[in-house]
Amino acid sequence: MKIGLLTQYYKPEMGAPQNRLYEMVRGLKELGNELYIVTAMPNYPTGKIFPEYQGKLVSHEIMDGIAVKRYWLYASNTRKVIPRIWNMVSFSCMALFSACYLRKLHLDYLVVESPPLTLGIVGIWLAKFAKCKLIANISDIWPLSAKELGAISEGRLYHILERLEHKIYRSAHLCMGQSQEIVDHIASHGGKNVYLFRNGVDPTRFQIARNDAITYPVKIIYAGLLGFAQGVADICKSINFADIGAEFHIYGAGGEQEEIEQYLQQNPNRGIFYHGVVSRQELPKKLQEAHLTLVPLVKNIYGAVPSKIYESMAAGLPIMFIGEGEGAKIVENNAIGLVAHAKDYATLQANIQYIVSHPDIMKNMIDNCQKCAQTKFNRPQQILSLHQYLQTKLTK
Repeated sequence: MKIGLLTQYYKPEMGAPQNRLYEMVRGLKELGNELYIVTAMPNYPTGKIFPEYQGKLVSHEIMDGIAVKRYWLYASNTRKVIPRIWNMVSFSCMALFSACYLRKLHLDYLVVESPPLTLGIVGIWLAKFAKCKLIANISDIWPLSAKELGAISEGRLYHILERLEHKIYRSAHLCMGQSQEIVDHIASHGGKNVYLFRNGVDPTRFQIARNDAITYPVKIIYAGLLGFAQGVADICKSINFADIGAEFHIYGAGGEQEEIEQYLQQNPNRGIFYHGVVSRQELPKKLQEAHLTLVPLVKNIYGAVPSKIYESMAAGLPIMFIGEGEGAKIVENNAIGLVAHAKDYATLQANIQYIVSHPDIMKNMIDNCQKCAQTKFNRPQQILSLHQYLQTKLTK
C-alpha cells in the first residue's frame, strides 16, 4: 500500500503525537508499505522553528528511508488565542501546496492527524484531489478538549468548530482514535468506520536489565511535556519529596519549564531535580534508573490517555497517576499503579508513601506493567493489526 501522512507535528520534534506517528510510520514501512510524510517545519515545544529549518518555505528530506516534505508555519507556543489560531491555520493553508505532489504519488490512503481541525478540513480536499481514501486520525476531540481546558467557551464559535469536527468524521473513509472514549465519540457523531489504535509501546525498547529492589531515596521520574495541562509546577510546590524519603526527577520542556527552574533555584532542598530534555533514545535508560513514574493531568480531557502510561508499563515502573479519565481507568483496571484525583496532592503523596512501604504490592505492579506492555498494549502487534485492517478496507 501507498500511504501518505499529513500532520503538523513530526520528528525531530519531541512529544507524544510525534513519537506515536513516527512509530506507526516506521512500523507500516517495515511491513512493506510505501510511506510519505507532509508536515510542518519542526518547532515544538519551543515555539521557534529549529535553526536548521529557519528561513525556508519548503524543505525536502529523507528520514529512515521515508520522504518528508515540510512547509513553513507561524511558530508559537503561547497560550494567547490569536497566535495559537494563526499557528494552526498557517500550516493548514501551506499544506494545500502539497496537492500536486500527493496526486503524483498515487496514494491508497492519506492519513490526516487532527487536531488541528483546519488540517482535517484541508485533508478532505487533498484526499479528493489525490484520488485516495481519507483516514482521519483523531488524537484529541476538538473543540471539546479546548472547552475542557478553558481555552474556548460554548458559544457560536464552539458550535461552528463542532460542525467542522463532525464533517471530518462523515467525510473520512475511516476514523482512528487513540482511546476508547475517542472511538465512541466519533461513532456517535457520524463516523462510518471507526478503529481503535492506541499509542501502545514497543516493549523491546525497554528490555534493559534493572534491579527491582527498593532502595532509598525512592526515585520518581516524570519525562514529558512540561505544559499547563500536566501541572508539574504545582506538584513541585505541593510535595516536599525529601521529607518522604523520595527524589523527584524531571525531564522535558514546555510552558512551565521556566517556572519550575525558578522555583527549584529558590527551594533547592525539596528532593526535586530538573535535568532538561531527554531524547527518545536515552529515555529507556533514564526510566531504568527510577522506581516509579508520575503521570499527571490537571483536568480531565475526554479521550486523552497519556502515552507515558505505556512507556512506564514497558519499563516495569508502577505509575503514580494524578488525574481523571481513561488513563486513570487503565491504571486501576490493570493494577499497574495508584490513582489520585486531579490536584489532590495529599492523596498523591499518601500513594507514594504507601507503595514504597509495601514492596510485595509494588512487585505485583511491576509484573502487571510488563505483562500489559507485552500483550494488551504492544505497539508492533497493533501496527500489524492496523496493516491487515487497512488491506481489507482497500477495496471497500
